[in-house]
Amino acid sequence: QVQLVESGGGLVQAGGSLRLSCAASGSIGNFNVMGWYRQAPGKQRELVASITNGGSTRYADSLKGRFTVSRDSAKNTVYLQMNSLKPEDTAVYYCNVQAFGYLYWGQGTQVTVSS
Repeated sequence: QVQLVESGGGLVQAGGSLRLSCAASGSIGNFNVMGWYRQAPGKQRELVASITNGGSTRYADSLKGRFTVSRDSAKNTVYLQMNSLKPEDTAVYYCNVQAFGYLYWGQGTQVTVSS
């Protein structure tokens, strides 16, 4: 059973930065995609960024240039570096892993950006 544990959320002022981490316990194999989604109040969950085991990345168009996804495959950990944060980035951020045909989710970490 794969479990995902996120950390790094919190409260930050607009223009600030945060780095989220998500560690996967259990085997996720050699072929997988790790990434981040977010859900703001009253809105649907949306893709933030993802990264394959080969290092290919995908971003929401609106976030390119401010957010950077990376991973340490040896540690089964994915990171999200968020810079120049805006109040509209306020949301619960969820870690996501696609492996073995399954989709795994973390419990979510709150990111709040004050103006």
